[in-house]
Amino acid sequence: QVQLVESGGGLVQAGGSLRLSCAVSGRAFSEYTMGWFRQAPGKEREFVGIISWLGGTIWYADSVKGRFTISRDNEKNTMYLQMDSLKPEDTAVYSCASYSLPRSVTIEPEETEFDVWGQGTQVTVSS
Repeated sequence: QVQLVESGGGLVQAGGSLRLSCAVSGRAFSEYTMGWFRQAPGKEREFVGIISWLGGTIWYADSVKGRFTISRDNEKNTMYLQMDSLKPEDTAVYSCASYSLPRSVTIEPEETEFDVWGQGTQVTVSS
């Protein structure tokens, strides 16, 4: 059974930083592209970014480009989202997801390309 567990969310002031983690079990982590998504109250889920299975391809949504950094440690089966210069509009539940196919990556992927999702972690940015 594949499981994705996010951690690291919390409350932070505007301009601050947070680092989210996504721990993966039950899958050969190093063979799968991973993604981050977020969903604010009353809004649709939004793509944040992806990182390919060996980290060679990283892609960010325009809304977070230059402020957020995605990385992964395949030895620890964990992906990270470093969030800097946070804004109140970054407030959302952040979820990680795993691509359904190994060794595959698409720029600006559709949600349907991901088959396993974490439960999410709340990030709240106060003004």
